[in-house]
Amino acid sequence: MHSPKIIALDEGWNNEIKAKAIDVLEEMLNNGFDKKSQRLFAPKEYVQTYTTCYNMCTQRSPYNWSEQLYQRHGETICQYLTQTVLPQLRHQRHDFLLQELTKRWANHKIMNRWMQKFFMYLDRYYVKHHSLPTLDVAGLKHFKTLVYNDVKKEAVTAMITLVDAERDGGIIDRGLVKNCVELLEAMGMGSLDAYVSDFEDQLLASTKDYYKRKSQEWVESDDTPTYLEKAEAALEAEKSRVQNYLNAATEPKLLRVCEHEILEVRETVLLEKDGSGCRALLANDKADDLSRMYRLFSRVPNGLPPMAALVRAHIEAMGNDVINRREQRLETGEKESNQDPAFVKELLALHDKYIAVVGDQFAGNSLFQKALKEAFVEFVNRDVGKFSNAELMSSFCDRILKSGGEKLSDEDVETYLEKTVQLFSYLTDKDLFAEIYRNQLAKRLLNQRSASNDHERMMIGKLKLRCGSQFTGKMEGMLNDLAIAVDHQADFDEHLKAAPDRLAADFSVQVLTTGYWPTFAAIDAHLPAEIVSCTRVFKDYYDKKNSKRRLTWMYSLGNATVKAAWKTASNAKKSYDFQVATLQAIVLLAFNGADDKPVDYEQVRARVNLPDDHLKRVLHSLACGKYKLLAKTPTANTIKNTDTFVVNPTFSCQMRKIRIPMANLDESHNPKRVEEDRTVAIEAAVVRIMKARKTLSHQQLLAEVLSQLAFFRPNPKLIKRRIEALIDREYLERDPDTPNSYRYLA
Repeated sequence: MHSPKIIALDEGWNNEIKAKAIDVLEEMLNNGFDKKSQRLFAPKEYVQTYTTCYNMCTQRSPYNWSEQLYQRHGETICQYLTQTVLPQLRHQRHDFLLQELTKRWANHKIMNRWMQKFFMYLDRYYVKHHSLPTLDVAGLKHFKTLVYNDVKKEAVTAMITLVDAERDGGIIDRGLVKNCVELLEAMGMGSLDAYVSDFEDQLLASTKDYYKRKSQEWVESDDTPTYLEKAEAALEAEKSRVQNYLNAATEPKLLRVCEHEILEVRETVLLEKDGSGCRALLANDKADDLSRMYRLFSRVPNGLPPMAALVRAHIEAMGNDVINRREQRLETGEKESNQDPAFVKELLALHDKYIAVVGDQFAGNSLFQKALKEAFVEFVNRDVGKFSNAELMSSFCDRILKSGGEKLSDEDVETYLEKTVQLFSYLTDKDLFAEIYRNQLAKRLLNQRSASNDHERMMIGKLKLRCGSQFTGKMEGMLNDLAIAVDHQADFDEHLKAAPDRLAADFSVQVLTTGYWPTFAAIDAHLPAEIVSCTRVFKDYYDKKNSKRRLTWMYSLGNATVKAAWKTASNAKKSYDFQVATLQAIVLLAFNGADDKPVDYEQVRARVNLPDDHLKRVLHSLACGKYKLLAKTPTANTIKNTDTFVVNPTFSCQMRKIRIPMANLDESHNPKRVEEDRTVAIEAAVVRIMKARKTLSHQQLLAEVLSQLAFFRPNPKLIKRRIEALIDREYLERDPDTPNSYRYLA
């Protein structure tokens, strides 16, 4: 059997591998080759070299040259890099260095690939069995050790110079930088360590210095909007720079450095810059600039709180201006009234404006919503003059909801009510608003002055949505009372039809539930006989239907139509229908049969039995108002106990139906009742908390009570007095072991 010829090491290496493959490959790399060609060697040439390596590696020992070939593979690459590549690189500078480096790196990849193919058998067996670096990795390591480590400092400096040139508006060869970045990535041998430590860290440091210098130039020469436009453009440019030629992992680090230098370091100066800072942009309604400011500072850690603080200060200043203008009007002699629709509309317009700013320019961010809320809470609760803002808001709603008030479409009514409820949500004394609103609602309902029952229910629904059913329960009860009253009246009318005797007058009654309605003064007036007979009939009817309920007549809330006849100049009689309150009707009927004789004040009081305060208001409406049904002596505009009255013989009016207005007998709300309700609410909260917690310190109890009271903000001293009262009534006791602590008594 013929044995194969043994190939000596030098013979195989010099005559076959080096001469026919390696020398040819180096010649091609040095002199150039057709880049379109996919193969530098024909298959026959490549296979011949591979076969020679295979045969030299599969010969029996001592002629197995695997170790020597692996060693010579490395020596060949190192020799080429040292003698051919490095001298060429060391003569280059700046862009030319990068161009030569990328060219030599491309050549090395080609050389490494073909060397791996020639010595492929080593990778399959020798490298694997001896746990050595693969040929490909070994080639990369040689390039990194001999070439990359030698030129990396100058190369990285040249790359950063190109990046800075592009930042200054220059046009650079992005492909060149991208190729250099790929080289840096490859030098990490599967990781980004080389890219990060050799290039990225220096790039970030360079970027920091660059934008530190640039931002200083911008902040000295530009106003805030211009600066922010440049900042936004710079950040976008850095982002696209990463996409064009840097590693994607660099983007967050690069942008963070830029944001710190351009935005974070300069934030205070930019936000507070005279004439163009945050408050100036708000004052001048610069929507685009505010949006840009929000977008940029939202990128910075803790960038928005300083901006939100300025927004709050600006809104608060705008609100205080509105309050101050009202205060100046009152100081200059404007008559004070609980009706100031212009003032409320100013507050609503201000709220609309900044709600839109927070929603559109600040993307509804919670920090700015909080700033808006805190600003409005600050000035909406700043009362000037006799009437509180809560009363002015309630009166504004009253004006919208009652007939004869604002002439508005249904859509406008709903819009105004929604806006007013939003403003109401900033009040700390919501219970005060509720009390005033309930009184005004009662007057609208009882005097048939409500423009729409649907609007009334809609407003109550909006309040209920904000504050819960506990807040609106009594208001809903009032509306339900009136709905039931229609059925009551129908039943009463049927009862009258079946009765043998007719009433002296048309008579209707509204039965109200005491707990729902405001507290009104109960007046024990002397009624005319006609009204007495009507009330007696209704009481008998009602007692039969509801034996366990007690009726209390509220004469101050009723109204009546009084028919009257006046002699004219031609001695003819002219009839009038006076639409009056029940108390006005009682006083007018007291002058029936007076035969034109003067009646003094004391006689009138004896006949009608009204309290002085009420009687004077009634007489003032009849003798001093627009329609003077009574003539008063003396003819002053105030009612005194010494005045005398007579039916005015000269009264005349072209209208037949006349409404006689009268000043309100009741205040818009009862402060004493509000205080009583607050006392109950505080005590209930204290007991509820202590029952659950058993033992609490004074400060903890105080904090929990304040957190539970949603409709008003009590003074801590008031809470302390209520705690003392509960201790006296043995709901709580002081903890004998711990000072300033309380214990619940079951």
